[in-house]
Amino acid sequence: MNRRSGGSLLMWTLAIQLLLCWSGIYTTDSTDSTKNCKLYSDSESERKVLKRLEPLAQRNFTVDIKNNDEDYTYVFQLCGDALGVPGAGVVQVDNKKKEKKTTIIGTYNATQAYGGSDWVMLIYRNGETYDGHCSKEKRRAMVMISCNKNMDGSKLMSVLEDRERDTDCFYLFELDSGAVCPALQSQLSTGSIILIIGLCVVAVYLIGGFLYQRLIVGAKGMEQFPNYAFWVEVGNLTADGCDFVCRSRSREEAPAYRGVATEPLEEEPEERDDHLLPM
Repeated sequence: MNRRSGGSLLMWTLAIQLLLCWSGIYTTDSTDSTKNCKLYSDSESERKVLKRLEPLAQRNFTVDIKNNDEDYTYVFQLCGDALGVPGAGVVQVDNKKKEKKTTIIGTYNATQAYGGSDWVMLIYRNGETYDGHCSKEKRRAMVMISCNKNMDGSKLMSVLEDRERDTDCFYLFELDSGAVCPALQSQLSTGSIILIIGLCVVAVYLIGGFLYQRLIVGAKGMEQFPNYAFWVEVGNLTADGCDFVCRSRSREEAPAYRGVATEPLEEEPEERDDHLLPM
C-alpha cells in the first residue's frame, strides 16, 4: 500500500467516525410523506399538525364492522392510497356483495388537520356522494388520533356514522398512537453534550492514529499507539510528580541514631609520666 492510498484511507476513516459521532447527537428525518396530503385550505399550522403524524405514514389501518344487516371493512391510510385506491384516504368495503364494492369515504386531496398537545383530528373530505342520505352530499371521514405511548397505532376503531341529518354527515374513527404524544425534552445538559463530543474526538484520534501508524508508518506492537513516545514521557513525568508530592519519605536517608556523635573524636595527646620516676 503506497502513501497516497494510505492517506486517503485515513481521511475516509476520520470522516466516517465524525459522521457517526455527530449523528448520535443530532438526528434529522429527510422524508416527509405527509406532503402528499393537500390541505382543503392551505395553512401552515395545519401542515405542522400533519408533520406530527409522519410515523403513521404509508400504513393501512383497518377495522371490521359486522351486524345483522351490514358487513363492512374500513381502511385508513395517512396521506396515501388506502387499499391502493388512488386519492382515497379512507375507503369502505362492502363484504356482503360478491364484487366487494369499494366506496371512497374521504380523499387526502382535501385534508383538514387540527391538533392539541396530545391529540389530532384528521378530516378527509370530498368522498363519494350519498345515495339517499344527507341531501346526497359528499361523504366525509373524521379520524380522531389520541396519545397512547403503549400503542403503535395498529388498531383502528369505528365510532359511528352520522347520516341521520340533512347536511354535514360524517364517519368518525378513533386511533391511539404515540406519534401525537408530547415530545420529551432532552435530558442532555451542555456538559453532557461536550463530554460526548470529547469522547468522539478521542475515539477518532485513537482509531485514526492506530490506522496511520500501522498502515502508513508500518509500526508494530505498542508502537502502533499514536504518539507513543510522547504519552510514555507524559506518564513518566506524571509518576515522578506524584512521587514527589505524595510520598513523605526523604530521598536521602538520615544517619541512624547510635547515641553518640557521628563525627569522629579527635585523639587526645598521650600523657607521659616519665618525670615522676626518681632520677
